[in-house]
Amino acid sequence: MKEKEMIFGIRAVMEAVEAGKDIDKVLVKRELSGELFMELQQLLRAYEIPMQRVPLERIDRITRKNHQGVIAFTSAVTYQKLENIVPLLYEEGKNPFILLLDGITDVRNFGAIARTCEVAGVNAIVIPARGSVTVNADAIKTSAGALHTIPVCREQNLKEAIVFLRNSGVKVVAATEKAATFYTDSDFSVPTAIVMGAEDMGVASDHLRVSDELVKIPQFGNIQSLNVSVAAGVMIYEVVRQRRTKG
Repeated sequence: MKEKEMIFGIRAVMEAVEAGKDIDKVLVKRELSGELFMELQQLLRAYEIPMQRVPLERIDRITRKNHQGVIAFTSAVTYQKLENIVPLLYEEGKNPFILLLDGITDVRNFGAIARTCEVAGVNAIVIPARGSVTVNADAIKTSAGALHTIPVCREQNLKEAIVFLRNSGVKVVAATEKAATFYTDSDFSVPTAIVMGAEDMGVASDHLRVSDELVKIPQFGNIQSLNVSVAAGVMIYEVVRQRRTKG
């Protein structure tokens, strides 16, 4: 990562946050303490910015500058709020189409998914603040620039985001091999949000429980799952197909 995409030092990071700069995450050395650090911690919590405690050696590997045990990684895009996106879509007379990514950590898959979303007319991508990819240079490159175009919402709690969507009249459909229903049997002509999980873990059980419907993509081979970007493409274009057919 280029140094211009990072901010070093406690005060510098605090000033960047207070100035409204978009921060992906902050790395803090494990042993860091003191009054100023407590102020930083409270500020990050207030702005819902993820903070991760790491060994000093990890920070030193990133930079030898006077980092004071704190490095902030700036975001390549401005994250949006789901609570602002959905009402605006209805106001503009659009049929909401949202994609939620649960535990996706590979930036290349994320970029490929974003590219498909942009081409297919998905209105927004939702990612969790923790345990997820962020919009970095590699993701943007893989997305062919789509991440500069499509809104990305970074939410603190994906379960609450799903509940918000349901309460907003959006049907939430989770893709999982545990489902009994095939994806082609679901009605995507209505306002829809699709939840895709990581290839190893799938969609979290808590998120499956609060979704409106569970669907699966049929599999006939011996490999247990599709690449998540391919699976997302299959789901996304079923929505496109149905809406073109029924529209």
